[in-house]
Amino acid sequence: MRPLRLRAPLPAWGSVLAGVGGAVLLTLSFQPFDWWPLVLPGVALALVALRGRRMSAAFGIGTLTGAVFFGIHIQWITVYLGPLPLIGLTGIMALWWGLGGMLLALAWRLGERLRSAWARLVALPALLAGVWMLRESLSSTVPWGGFSWGRLAYSQASSPIGDAVSWVGAPGLTFLLAFVAAFGACLTLARGMLVRRRVTAAAAVAVALVAIPAFPVQEVGEVRVGAVQGDSEAGLLAPYAAGDIIRQHADATELLAGEDMDLLVWPENAGETDPQDSPASVGILDAVQEEVDAPIVLGAVTYEGEDSYNSLLLWDEGVQADYHKRHPVPFAEYLPERDFFGPILDAFGFLELIPRDYSLDPTSANAFDVDGVSYGLAICFDIIDDGLVREMVVEHGAQIILAPTNNADFGEGSWENVQQLAIAQLRAQEAGRALVNVSTVGTSAMVLPDGTMVDRLPQYEPGAMIETLPLSDTVTPAMAAGAAIERAIAIAALGALLGLALVGRRRA
Repeated sequence: MRPLRLRAPLPAWGSVLAGVGGAVLLTLSFQPFDWWPLVLPGVALALVALRGRRMSAAFGIGTLTGAVFFGIHIQWITVYLGPLPLIGLTGIMALWWGLGGMLLALAWRLGERLRSAWARLVALPALLAGVWMLRESLSSTVPWGGFSWGRLAYSQASSPIGDAVSWVGAPGLTFLLAFVAAFGACLTLARGMLVRRRVTAAAAVAVALVAIPAFPVQEVGEVRVGAVQGDSEAGLLAPYAAGDIIRQHADATELLAGEDMDLLVWPENAGETDPQDSPASVGILDAVQEEVDAPIVLGAVTYEGEDSYNSLLLWDEGVQADYHKRHPVPFAEYLPERDFFGPILDAFGFLELIPRDYSLDPTSANAFDVDGVSYGLAICFDIIDDGLVREMVVEHGAQIILAPTNNADFGEGSWENVQQLAIAQLRAQEAGRALVNVSTVGTSAMVLPDGTMVDRLPQYEPGAMIETLPLSDTVTPAMAAGAAIERAIAIAALGALLGLALVGRRRA
């Protein structure tokens, strides 16, 4: 077979337009738009924009693409905090995209040296997809735990493609999406290939991706779970008096009067500060527990000596167990390098928003055992941490996942709420577990192991849900493999880049 030759790279202005266009399509593929098929042309355009570019130009185009995408995708951060946090976070993520753009431009250059037509058509897209996933993985962990918002996988929570996540995990799903997009880009750029061959090849790959079934999950029982959304102004800047939030959730719980349940779940911060030390709070919680005749899981700020924690409490005639959040959010729940960043934030008036640093408790187990059922625990942004989700399922045997959160800092109608819910929905599919996502202000929902939402509350209205949800002990391949899939793809991508570079030098 003749070597597969691709059309000439885009001119510089065309690369800029392709990068911006790709960023816009990627934005539309996520919530709140949820036009999930657009992730493929979005990635394809972002990749084509980098082909044939020098390293400096690739860095600039990649940075521009990342800036446009994140500048739109996380605009919700400006609701109460203004533009500076958006500029800062978008800038960091854009730099990651710029560095990734350099590696992707290199991958194009080295991959096009492959002599076999099929090697170029298969190996080159795989290399591009591996590099994309590598950049995404690094930006999701570095620095200070990273920021994994905007991963390609998170765009597929409501699509049939999301079923694949139970086999390969979120990083693997990102790789598959990027591979299909890169494959389509190479087919489009191919010279001398019959149109029917292009269409057939593209259709076959797309059908193969959609046809991947969810890993079969075996049910081992069921629990009836109630969840309450108090519509509480529980944000950093919210003007509320002590006791307001806990009373609002107690009032909303009355919607469940007369219902039988095994567990009641309140959101992050619903218990305010150390409710076990407040006679008024203790009275409210005991009264609620007596009314529903079930233990309560609720969020609260707790103190142990000089340490403060964002915690979940298991309330059953008092605190029976607690979980301290393992992944506090930098520049929100704690200030990294306070001596350096403190004066900078103080100059802009932001230091008062981070008056204390939540402490880390690496030994805190993210699961509660309640009457023989193991409930996995994810506080707010814990849900985006791959390792914590695997830990609750594999190490602690979680049979269902609770995801209490507080979204009150992002405003009514916020994109953040539905983006976070989509991530939780995908996590349910990945772990093969039912999931309860309950927020102070929404969007609260109950999700089955296949990602189906069986109940959902509107934002900024008090409400309650109660559903009978399945339990499972099934460990999906994604959970069993852990980080091995992500590491294997990353090592393979870096090894391929190095190997192609060495071969190219020998030929020269």
